[in-house]
Amino acid sequence: MPRPINAYVHPDAVEHNLQLVRRMAPESRVWAVVKANAYGHGIERVFPGLNAADGIALLDLEEAVRVRELGWKKPILLLEGVFTDSDVKTAEAFGLTVATHCDEQRQLIVAAKPKRPIDIYLKMNSGMNRLGFAPESYRAAWDRARSSDGIGNITLMTHFANADEGSVDWQLEEFDRATRNLPGERSVSNSAAALWHPNAHRDWVRPGIVLYGASPSGQSKHINDIQLRASMTLQSELIGVQAMRAGDTVGYARAYKAESDMRIGVVACGYADGYPRHAATGTPISVDGVMTRTVGRVSMDMLTVDLTPCPNAGIGSKVELWGEHVKIDDVASSANTIGYELMCALARRVPVSVTS
Repeated sequence: MPRPINAYVHPDAVEHNLQLVRRMAPESRVWAVVKANAYGHGIERVFPGLNAADGIALLDLEEAVRVRELGWKKPILLLEGVFTDSDVKTAEAFGLTVATHCDEQRQLIVAAKPKRPIDIYLKMNSGMNRLGFAPESYRAAWDRARSSDGIGNITLMTHFANADEGSVDWQLEEFDRATRNLPGERSVSNSAAALWHPNAHRDWVRPGIVLYGASPSGQSKHINDIQLRASMTLQSELIGVQAMRAGDTVGYARAYKAESDMRIGVVACGYADGYPRHAATGTPISVDGVMTRTVGRVSMDMLTVDLTPCPNAGIGSKVELWGEHVKIDDVASSANTIGYELMCALARRVPVSVTS
């Protein structure tokens, strides 16, 4: 492909971030969450950085099988559980643990008559109001699961709604009240709770986005003191330079007007590569290691940047769209989205390499 755009995935950064979570939750075991193809990075690419995890958590059976085929011997958790009889058979064949959030899923396991019991994570809806048994129904659901053939160990599970920007105590109190005196391990903490709510760490934590170096809150300032490392770099080059006079405009809809004479650079990256179309003028970007800003609208294949801070930049100058220097959360915030989406939206046409 002739365009100079490339993405780089850093499994050593994933390993670093995983160890950081371990230090912050030293009494807990760690599920490394790799759903959505490892948040757009590619499971195979980040796999070398996951060795220290106690288990891998994901959504898709196909991804679970891939992880086993890569040689993973430790637990694998299906975060949304099973949906068909064949799913149960695959879970049995590959030794998967499955989340169970409704009686229909429990009945699927029972009806499949697995030759060896399948361990489950029994999910409580403690206030997120997506999946799970209501607190007042949870104990009865546990009793039914405990007496069901084909079900092995039961871990107690819930998911927090606002661990990234508020208290988890209201949900934790519901969870603790409903599970009081029930045997079994507990798992309640997502990335935000693993970082910021040590009272919720329990037996297992389930970090996702923090493994990839982005903030659960979507604000990079919230992780400035945590020393996370970016696991993905999106890089390109300047493929054009234009001299503008005061009053000249840039790009579609003439969305940016120069206030004074200036140079702009044209970068080989656009929304068809996964860069957010709605990133506003002023979105941070780096040219030859110098921080500057985007100007004008993002096009399908190109975007434009202000070269005022980097007067020596020219065609071929290296551009970092996000990575070590340009925080993916800051790019996302400028486009009114979150870093999760940008990672997952990296386009298939962008070549990806693994590097340290």
